Amino acid sequence: MEHKSFQIETSLLQLISPEQAYSYQIVPIGSDVTSITFKTASENISSLKQELQVVLGKEILLLLETEDNLQQYLNKNYRKSNALVSESLHYSEDFLLKIILEAKNIGSSDIHFEIFEHTSRVRFRIDGKLIEKYVVPITEYAIIVNRIKIMAGMDISEKRLPQDGRITIDTDLSDFDIRVSALPTLFGEKIVLRILSKDTTRIQLEALGFTKEELITYRECIKKPNGIILISGPTGSGKTTTLYATLKELNNDNTNILTIEDPIEYTLEGINQVQLKENIGLNFASTLKTFLRQDPDIIMVGEIRDGETANMAIRAALTGHLVLSTIHTNSAWATISRLIDMGIPSFLIASTLTISVAQRLVRKLCNHCKKKEEISLGLFPKNSSIPENLKHHHVSVGCEQCYYTGYSGRKAIYEIIPIDKFLINQIKNNVLDIESYLEKEKIPTLKSNALELIQQGETSIEEVYTLLTE
Repeated sequence: MEHKSFQIETSLLQLISPEQAYSYQIVPIGSDVTSITFKTASENISSLKQELQVVLGKEILLLLETEDNLQQYLNKNYRKSNALVSESLHYSEDFLLKIILEAKNIGSSDIHFEIFEHTSRVRFRIDGKLIEKYVVPITEYAIIVNRIKIMAGMDISEKRLPQDGRITIDTDLSDFDIRVSALPTLFGEKIVLRILSKDTTRIQLEALGFTKEELITYRECIKKPNGIILISGPTGSGKTTTLYATLKELNNDNTNILTIEDPIEYTLEGINQVQLKENIGLNFASTLKTFLRQDPDIIMVGEIRDGETANMAIRAALTGHLVLSTIHTNSAWATISRLIDMGIPSFLIASTLTISVAQRLVRKLCNHCKKKEEISLGLFPKNSSIPENLKHHHVSVGCEQCYYTGYSGRKAIYEIIPIDKFLINQIKNNVLDIESYLEKEKIPTLKSNALELIQQGETSIEEVYTLLTE
């Protein structure tokens, strides 16, 4: 182990909980069948050793470490929870529940259970990146998988086909749902748990990452009584959160809002939400047909995946409804090409599309440790030009505040194109090159917004590198 990195193997980390590590001010650095070796900065070695032997049931060896180094070890390897865990759950007695609650409390979005030939592991996705948290004995892996499948209402005897399920966690302190996906792999089933929060108090358009001008433009478009609002971007770019924030703003006692989602990630009071179930024919297109007979004002379709769903969304917009949805494209304007590829006539797109939005989620640099450096040409992609006013940038370093990742939290960046009369004519005539128009109208693109974040020192070049290519 390299001392400077302060990194400890996952198999050692899981010997104690984060609470124990911080409470006793210890970090494990070695173990065998009968003993565990810890580093500590405590001067009271004798009493600490006795207490740990009682708590952990093993011979304890303690090595002295400096206070500063010990804090580096703790902060880099053990992430403190944001909330307390209810004692009624017997947290320490249930490994699976412990993992789920730990992931929820530290802000993880997904939990991955994976098995290989000689080992199996558990990883958490935090701020968009996967971090290994536990190593699980091969002999225990099947037991954990079966427990998950039972909790999710899945068939434990079926190990050859993919399965989906749902778990509801309802405790004194936590109330949330989990979407479960099981996938057969070479050495066993891989399970992914997506944590779905029911808490919508922090979902506000102002908090997502819109600039003042973008927010004004977006709000003007969503106030229109009909038309289609499309949000594009890759998986995990925050599209659904933007849709929920939009629905929350539009939701009132005079409006009938219907949604078809896969999955329902947030529960919104006053909105009629439908969970997609492909296996019984409850898909986006068929549900949209029913929605039109439910006297809706606003319809939200989780995703436009095919021509049939796109056609139904267009039909709903043409008959006087406001339709919100997501689509997988790389930019706001590429959405038009994608709809044409799905078989939608360009004149119908021009008649119904109100605004096209592209977005990405970008990790923010930690304000406590980011470092300012001068710009050099090699930092940018070969075909990307560096703005003249960009003289400096910031790089990630890592400190105890950000658990030595160099980043803390994420924000969305947007590319917003309202469809005006000029663009309506461009779409009708299949003229899809509008770069000069965007420059003339000074409409910020994903690239220009990414450069602005670099300029402000909010993110690193590395984090937005793929957005900087022209």
